[in-house]
Amino acid sequence: MMKEDPLERIEREERERQANRGSRTLLIVLSCVAAVLAIVLGYLLYQRSNLVSQLEGEKAELAREMVDLQNDFNALNTDYENINHQLDTSREQVAMLIEKLSQTEATNRAKIRQYEKELGTLRTIMKGYIVQIDSLNTLNKQLTADAAAARREAAESRRENEELTQQVESLSSQVNAGKVLRARAIALNGHYSNGNTGDRHSRVRYMVASLSLVENSLADHGPVRVYVRVKDPEDVLLLNNASVDFTVNGETLQASASREVDYQGEEVDLSIYVNDIDEYFKGVYTLEVYTEQALLGRAECMLR
Repeated sequence: MMKEDPLERIEREERERQANRGSRTLLIVLSCVAAVLAIVLGYLLYQRSNLVSQLEGEKAELAREMVDLQNDFNALNTDYENINHQLDTSREQVAMLIEKLSQTEATNRAKIRQYEKELGTLRTIMKGYIVQIDSLNTLNKQLTADAAAARREAAESRRENEELTQQVESLSSQVNAGKVLRARAIALNGHYSNGNTGDRHSRVRYMVASLSLVENSLADHGPVRVYVRVKDPEDVLLLNNASVDFTVNGETLQASASREVDYQGEEVDLSIYVNDIDEYFKGVYTLEVYTEQALLGRAECMLR
């Protein structure tokens, strides 16, 4: 074997040391880069976690605001039918908005911002309803006062101006329409001898008509008699020992039963019993409820 030259051996060893030194340096640099990347990645994940938590909180707050608005809409009631229809539509919109928010991820910021705008629009609509209802209530009270003043003027003057007469008639018509009593929750139920509600015709011993006279600050205060007409499945009017005749809109009718209540402008709940009926049959019984002003409403009861 040929002996290696000492100088060549020294050069070779130097080259190997430099190569090893370069590899260690590269490994150190790569380790540092990896550590920095790990720190950056950890920071980004931390930031993302904080952002997601923040967005979840914003979504939860938006949901609470929507529910608050929904409760405000549910608490808003009026006797004006047109506004009630509009309120029903707005209530449906709020319910749909709540449903859409519940199905949307908090990280979908575009959708969340869109729902915030829609909520703002519904808030504005809500304020508009409140202003409109207040205005109509104020106008109604003003119409009542104006009608009373116009009637006094007409009574004091022997010469009636045609224009003034038309104004009085118009105002009186509006006020009288607002004074008509209305009812809600009209129902008819059969009752057994033990007082329980039931629908088996063979066990029914009497029937009860129930309703609520709604609040109306314009209506006349004092005694009000409510009449009920109950017809059996053959359209025959049921008459008990307390049946009476009454007149509504110039027509005389016979009532199955009646009851007088003291109406002071606030809501009144009442029940009217139809007793002394010998036998009940299967089928649909119909109920009509009246005052001497008008028909308040109808209801049905099915006995089997």
